[in-house]
Formats: sequence, C-alpha cells, structure tokens
Amino acid sequence: MEHLGSRPAEEIFRSGHLSVVIGLRLADGREVVVKVRPDSPRIAACVDVQRHLFQAGYPCPRPLTGAEPFGEDVATAEAYIPGGATLPSEAEAFAEAFARLIRLAPGPAEVSTLAPAPSWAAWNHTEDGLWPCPEDDVNLDEVTGPEWIDDAGRRARDRLRAGESEAVIGHCDWLAGNLRWAGDVPLVVHDWDSVIADSEAVLAGFAAALYSTVDVDRLATVEDTERFLAAYCHARGREFSADELQRSWAAGVWTRAYDAKYQHTVGRPITSLTESEARERLRRSEE
Repeated sequence: MEHLGSRPAEEIFRSGHLSVVIGLRLADGREVVVKVRPDSPRIAACVDVQRHLFQAGYPCPRPLTGAEPFGEDVATAEAYIPGGATLPSEAEAFAEAFARLIRLAPGPAEVSTLAPAPSWAAWNHTEDGLWPCPEDDVNLDEVTGPEWIDDAGRRARDRLRAGESEAVIGHCDWLAGNLRWAGDVPLVVHDWDSVIADSEAVLAGFAAALYSTVDVDRLATVEDTERFLAAYCHARGREFSADELQRSWAAGVWTRAYDAKYQHTVGRPITSLTESEARERLRRSEE
C-alpha cells in the first residue's frame, strides 16, 4: 500500500537464488514483480540504470519503486512482463540487443556506485587470493584445484589487468534465461541487479561467453563466442582492436572459470568450462 498503492491479491509465482523474486497480482489488477535481496549500496544504482534504459525505450520492466528498506534486506518492485520465446530465431540477435543496451545506458558518472561487481564478473576484486568471495560466502581459495581451472582464471585475470580502457555500463549476466523474445526482437531483459561498469570489451566478452544459441541450459561454444563478438562489432559499427578482442576472450574465460571453480567447490559437476575449451579460449586471449 505504501509503495505501490494497492494490496497484494494473488501470488503469481515465486523464484530466486540469490534473491527472492515474487510475482504478484494487486487488488487493482496490476501485475508486478517484487524482488528482495541483501542490502547493498549498488542496488539503488542498478534501479537508476534500469529506469534510464526503460525511459530510453529499451525492453526492460518499468521500475515502480526505488531500492526500499525491507527489514535487513532491500526490496524493489517493477512491472511484470510475461510471455515471449526463450531464444530468438537468429543467435546474432543476442549481440544486437547487447550493443543497443551499451549504447543507451547512462555513463558511470551519471549514477551512484555499481561496486562491487557480482563475483562472477569481479576479475579486478581487491580481496586476497585469486577468486573473489561468492555472494553465499563460500571461500573458493580454500579448496585445492582443479589446477587447470585456477590456471585459467589466473591467466585470464592477468590478461585483463594488462589492458585498460574507459568504463561503460552493461549487463554481466547475459544468459538466455534472462531474456525473452518476440521473433528476433527482445521482448524483455531481466536481472538488472547484474548491471556493472567495466570496459566495453570486457562486458562484451562476458556476454559472448554466457549466452546460448540452441538451449538455455547450454552456454556458448568457442564458435558461438566468435560469432557473437563479430555480430556485436557489426552492430556497434566499429571493430574491436586486437587488444580489445583479446580482453573480450579473457573476460569470457574469467567468468566461465569462476563458475567452474564454484561448481567444484560446492561438489557439483563442472559444466561451465572444460579443460580443452579453456585452453582454446585462452589461446585467443593471448594470440
């Protein structure tokens, strides 16, 4: 009543991993999504970016509140946008939608802090050890190996540290599950807590390594990543330099190696990266 002006009448769905996400039908007939997660200064900036993009015509849900205190947590509300296909008919649509997001997003100086980045994107973290602490406080550095994953993460981080360029704002969790499509036109992009500021090449590299072409449960192959980066450069109207392209590949290695290390640490099958694929992706980041 205080923030939305109407009481909840029906729960449509409930989901979430790091956050609790609840779809509600309000008494006045509106359908909304309420998201509750641990408080962080970056949430307010994420909402500001989402609102800016919505106002610019980007396909994201309209924010209905700011970041509001909710006990020890913070809650936000946005319009509910149901429906849509899980994949476009052409995989290049993922790259085109990402290029449009980068183009329309505000500059980092226009919003408050987006730090710290989510752990899977925090290659430049300042903690001790190779791996940043995940959101669920598991210490990845306390678990030995596999050596090839640690090596991949270290080499990717070192390559990313070797170059630097101006930061822009983008989305660091460009998984197929976070988008819905009407043909090759994005109907809605979700998960705006995954907004970060980093170089364009790094952001494109994350997206190119995480999206899917045939199934939402399968990450991009090396060839898929190569096609994404080519389509992204075409959509932005300029090729990446050799250094930028290498950093894109290194960013993809980092985020996939981080996920693989997490999977190993918590006793799950390693599905985010294979040793042979890490080797090939690293080769492209260093050649």
